[in-house]
Amino acid sequence: MQKIKSILLLCLSTIIVSACSSPITYNVHFDNVSYDPKNRKTVVSAIDSSDQIKILDLTTAIMNLSPTVDKTEAAFVAREAVLYPKHLANQYKLVGPPNTHVVMVNTGQRERGHCYHFAADMKAHIDTGRTYKTLTLDRAVSAQGKQFEHNVLTVAAKGKGIKDSIILDPWRNSATLYWIKTTEDPLYNWSPYTRRTFAVNPDQKK
Repeated sequence: MQKIKSILLLCLSTIIVSACSSPITYNVHFDNVSYDPKNRKTVVSAIDSSDQIKILDLTTAIMNLSPTVDKTEAAFVAREAVLYPKHLANQYKLVGPPNTHVVMVNTGQRERGHCYHFAADMKAHIDTGRTYKTLTLDRAVSAQGKQFEHNVLTVAAKGKGIKDSIILDPWRNSATLYWIKTTEDPLYNWSPYTRRTFAVNPDQKK
């Protein structure tokens, strides 16, 4: 009986190791998403219920950052934070899970799709060239310059900093937005992003 248990345990261990070392790869593509460059807005033929709920919940969370936050500004940021990553996924020819796409970028099979690409492109679309009276959008980073650096865009009430922000992270779940307050993130410790031209993920390559 003990021998049988040992064989079963060995087989189970082999299956687990094989599963972990050979993740299932899948294409991430959204047929109903396009982009309106004139109005700088993500266009969808139909917003599904899960995205509608996420946009409403994120809008509320942004408004709760401060009583001074304008609802129209919060709703726009929330909408684009949820929907624009889907457009980026199509542009990047995204493959999941995230680390698989990282390998494809690093080996020249894809041009973009690292977390810092998402963060830079999200900021360029949602923030650059727009005027917000009640919100501030900034990039944040965890472990900057180190092997496991991670980048995101954050939104805060005007005048507030990273510690009072919400992260907008579409990389973590392959273009499905993950958001949470910076101080409540279970995986990363966030700091203000510092632009640089050396070390890991240099800005000139973005």
